[in-house]
Amino acid sequence: MIDHVLKNRIDTAYRLADTAGRALPDFNAQNNMSLRDMLKYNFLQYIGFLFETDGTDGRSELEFIKDYIGMTMDISQFMNFKYGKCMDKDFINTPPKALFYLAKYDMSVGIVKAQDGKNLSKTVVDLFKDLGTAFVAVNGETITEVANLSNYSLMLDNFLKEYGLYFGNPGSVANNKTGNTGAGATKEEVSATKAAVNSSTESDHQEETLDQLMEELNSLVGLKSVKQDLTNLINLVKVRKLREERGMKQPDITLHLVFSGNPGTGKTTVARLLAKIYKALGVVSQGQLVEVDRSKLVAGYVGQTAAMTAEVVKSALGGILFIDEAYTLIKVGDEKDFGQEAVDTLLKLMEDNRDDLIVIVAGYTDKMEEFVNSNPGLKSRFNKYIFFSDYTGKELTDIFKSMCKKQEYVPDKEALEYVKEYLNKRAKAHEENFANAREVRNYIERCIERQASRIVDIDDISDEELRTLRIEDVTE
Repeated sequence: MIDHVLKNRIDTAYRLADTAGRALPDFNAQNNMSLRDMLKYNFLQYIGFLFETDGTDGRSELEFIKDYIGMTMDISQFMNFKYGKCMDKDFINTPPKALFYLAKYDMSVGIVKAQDGKNLSKTVVDLFKDLGTAFVAVNGETITEVANLSNYSLMLDNFLKEYGLYFGNPGSVANNKTGNTGAGATKEEVSATKAAVNSSTESDHQEETLDQLMEELNSLVGLKSVKQDLTNLINLVKVRKLREERGMKQPDITLHLVFSGNPGTGKTTVARLLAKIYKALGVVSQGQLVEVDRSKLVAGYVGQTAAMTAEVVKSALGGILFIDEAYTLIKVGDEKDFGQEAVDTLLKLMEDNRDDLIVIVAGYTDKMEEFVNSNPGLKSRFNKYIFFSDYTGKELTDIFKSMCKKQEYVPDKEALEYVKEYLNKRAKAHEENFANAREVRNYIERCIERQASRIVDIDDISDEELRTLRIEDVTE
């Protein structure tokens, strides 16, 4: 079943690409195809990159290519294309050649905007994502295909961010000369274009879109594997919904999660974002995060625990229930403890409200594994683990600078060098009670207290002095 909205968007992109190609003076001199054909070629490469053989004759995949991209071929031609010289060995890290020219057009000539107001480059990147999602849905998604889709989407987003095209208007770019007629922009072209980009200002958005929420997730310091795992999961959700809309069978996927890792590694922050993302995707109806621990679920008297747990679950309906240190719910060997009653009640309510409730259990890695494995019901519902590793010294320093910026403090050069060395030592020490980002937050509070004591008696103090953290303020 063809999605005519997507097909119309692709046709519109082809027409806009023609406009952009004609407006770039050097395009025709450097390429032996139109920008429309180059974009079409890049779409085909992308489908070839995503495709994983599933034992079928490939008929549905070829129909997809014909319907959406507008190219007709047989399976042997497609397989030769997929495994031939046309596929760059570093395809996953190589921006499409057409996108390079579209970005150049946006930055040097002017913006052709689609009906939704996006610049042409962002419009085409969104098309790559939606085209890939539709193809994976038709092809019967595999983990490899979803991972390929996620990785390529992240690369495209990073491309737009580097040129100031992700949200708002681009900067300007010189008329760079480029002789590469292949599928991807060369490193030299990318470097030349980036060097010519002026500063750009992001648009103010009052409503958080899925794009903005994903950008917020991806802009968090560190957490590389967490971002990748969640991007894969989100793409699975998108593919699943698309298959549902088209009357296809949907794969069973677990949306309940185990967040494991040490304190202060971003688990609550990510859970709060994920609740909003799930709402944007239509997985839950409200998108709130309800954060609890054992004390909010377990009572000290018979009959109270089930009622407490039910009340908490009720408040989380339509969003995510986040249970921190969930392993404390079960105390092995203590028959008088009511934690098991909370677990049993939770499992029942999760089943009763499976269409509008997501539960995330969190805590130390080893203890979370013991907790999940302690109960067959838990093990069947929580089989997706997201591991949050400790921050490196550099990441802690980035967190420090980010927190300072939000509070309008600026460490001077000497102070910042001390902070880098101090946090790097703390990160490498791996002390048992080290709390990662929470430790940084507490450290900044101490720095601010010392700064206040230092400047409180200064008469006619300047704004700069009020903002500046000096070496004596940051020294522990």
